[in-house]
Amino acid sequence: MQNNCVSSIEAISAACRFIMAGEGELYLAGGVEVMSRMPYSIDGSRASKPLRSLSVVKEKWAELLASADVSVVDAMEQGLTDPVKNINMAATAEICAQIYDVSRAEQDEYARESFRRTLAGWKSGFFDASVVPVVRDGKTILEKDEYPFLREDLVDKPQMFAKAPAAFDNSQYSMKQFYADNAANLEGKQYVEGTKGTVTLFNSCGRSDGAAAVIVTTAKKAKELGLEVLAEIKGWAFEGNNPAHMGVSPALAAPVALSRAGIKFEDLDQIELHEPFAATVLSIFKLGQKRFGHDWAAKYKSGALNPNGGSLAVGHPLGATGARLMLNLVHALKKNNTKKGLLAACAGGGMGGALVVERAG
Repeated sequence: MQNNCVSSIEAISAACRFIMAGEGELYLAGGVEVMSRMPYSIDGSRASKPLRSLSVVKEKWAELLASADVSVVDAMEQGLTDPVKNINMAATAEICAQIYDVSRAEQDEYARESFRRTLAGWKSGFFDASVVPVVRDGKTILEKDEYPFLREDLVDKPQMFAKAPAAFDNSQYSMKQFYADNAANLEGKQYVEGTKGTVTLFNSCGRSDGAAAVIVTTAKKAKELGLEVLAEIKGWAFEGNNPAHMGVSPALAAPVALSRAGIKFEDLDQIELHEPFAATVLSIFKLGQKRFGHDWAAKYKSGALNPNGGSLAVGHPLGATGARLMLNLVHALKKNNTKKGLLAACAGGGMGGALVVERAG
């Protein structure tokens, strides 16, 4: 499956479809992303002389960039840039922040709390049930996710957030220019003198490596194999949105998934919401309340939403995130002896995915 950041949610729902269609009884569904090894690609037609074979590419390596038929592309930056709107994902977050009036202070505080909750989750042992140590040649080289601990100081020293420069408000690129470049994406919002950029490195998710997977099967097969049934999948949905507003798409997918599952938002005991940017999460809180009456903010404040932090602190290996959300969700339901849960994520291109589960027993 290649559906950007919701791809492993799609993998889980696809496994359900296959089982419901009688095309199997048990599937391993998940995703992986190794962002530290995303390649730089040579782009051009193999019909051009410099690219006619690998041996020629190696032989003419020093001359490639001088050719009008060849370019070198950063696969990571290309993958994180919307091909329709031609803006990167951070720009979509800033667009949402401007449309929904989400301040930098709000974003920084949300990001700080994500780190606090994630670190508390690690220290309490919450993640032990769903994280496998990395072992090489019989030696454990990584026992826990290192990313949140690299920024542990952000929790105790929130003043550090202010030191991060705004992505779209600096000497090279002003917010006035940002508004001009994105006039068609800002839903009529006009630039006002003094408007500040809000999205920074510290209130955005990390680019990281990771993999996650879950077993999707029937109750009968699980019993035959002696597997613990953590939850039953009740419904799912994928909803498209303006690619420039991709970050709020979970607010659109959630009501469809809940309707299909026959569950009300207010009855949800746990929610796992993807955090690509604090700006998009806080925009979801506002859009969800205004359009659907879904009080995401109240769920967050009560600890029902992302009680063990999220992507801001954990990082965001794109293909793995949906399955990671599922693991967090079902283990939070088990830990708290609660029943009804929702996970939701956005994806570059404007897609939103949501999936509803109910804990067995």
